[in-house]
Amino acid sequence: MESRLKVLGHPVHPMLVMFPVALLVTGTIFDIIDIAGGPDFLAEVAYWNITVGLIGGLLAAVAGAFDLLAIPAGTRAKRVGVTHAGANLAVILLFAAVWAVRLNADSRAAGGALVAIEVVGLALLGVSSWLGGELVDRLGVGVDRDAHLDAPSSLRPTAAGQQRMGDRR
Repeated sequence: MESRLKVLGHPVHPMLVMFPVALLVTGTIFDIIDIAGGPDFLAEVAYWNITVGLIGGLLAAVAGAFDLLAIPAGTRAKRVGVTHAGANLAVILLFAAVWAVRLNADSRAAGGALVAIEVVGLALLGVSSWLGGELVDRLGVGVDRDAHLDAPSSLRPTAAGQQRMGDRR
């Protein structure tokens, strides 16, 4: 099933997911280092990583919703996609709660309880990332229908691509 939201022939959702994943992981690592006695500025950097990670996660969710809504009902792909989306929503909510507690605090330091929430969020993110891989690698969601080992560049229109564009006019 081909992705519904593309830029220059490539699906947008996988382009966006790497940023929030990296930022939330890095923010959590910086918080753990801060708790372990690392430099004080790491708590502030972790807070801003989480802030930008949440924004990126929301953008990735919007892009992912386009593909999720296009998956036919009653398929394994739909079940996996809904689970993937639900897990990502839970991750966003967990990190948003951590962010909200730190927003107006005297210190941006997370403390043990908030870091524990972050670690749970990352564990859930790992499961959700695996589900995303399952959608693409096993179920073919978001994969161009003309994909093969000798496919032309996505910047070069194919006969099938031109036909599909003609169908949309």
